[in-house]
Amino acid sequence: MLATILYDSGYGHTEKQAHAVAEGVRRVPHAEVQLIAVTDGDIPWDKLAASDAIIFGSPTYNGTISARLKKFMEDSTRPAWIPQTWRNKIAAGFTNSGAQHGDKLNSLMTMALFAAQHGMIWVGLDLFAGKGTEDPNRIGGWLGAMAQSDNVSPDLSPIASDLHTAAHLGQRVAEITSRFKANA
Repeated sequence: MLATILYDSGYGHTEKQAHAVAEGVRRVPHAEVQLIAVTDGDIPWDKLAASDAIIFGSPTYNGTISARLKKFMEDSTRPAWIPQTWRNKIAAGFTNSGAQHGDKLNSLMTMALFAAQHGMIWVGLDLFAGKGTEDPNRIGGWLGAMAQSDNVSPDLSPIASDLHTAAHLGQRVAEITSRFKANA
């Protein structure tokens, strides 16, 4: 089972969250993961087509995904949407913003709608909202993993509970994808 984490990160906080998602994927036996930053150059469409799951990540800027992830989405029309190369792949998403709430839900909804347009199967988060800053899913997201990053170095933020939430999402996607493949 191969999961690809495709993400954008403006200041390093979302990249840190992407690595936590990857850590969660690696917890599942026989699961492999690759990370692709949209800023790494040309998108390797063949690697995305070969993936069993694609997990999208973006910072939330001005209430939505980054312009670079939006460009990736628009660029996917010819290589992925028209031939439906991602049809029936598992999809999920994660985001973070500087504000506690910061309209992160809108970013996840944008990713989920994009996945639906590609015929993908969206996996949400199955964690009840935490009650304190140390609890997983402290922000209370169901559609995907949400994190909050203060205006500090990525060495300090997002906090551990947000990273545990991201890792949980990665593990959940890998488990569901493995089950999906076994029953296909």
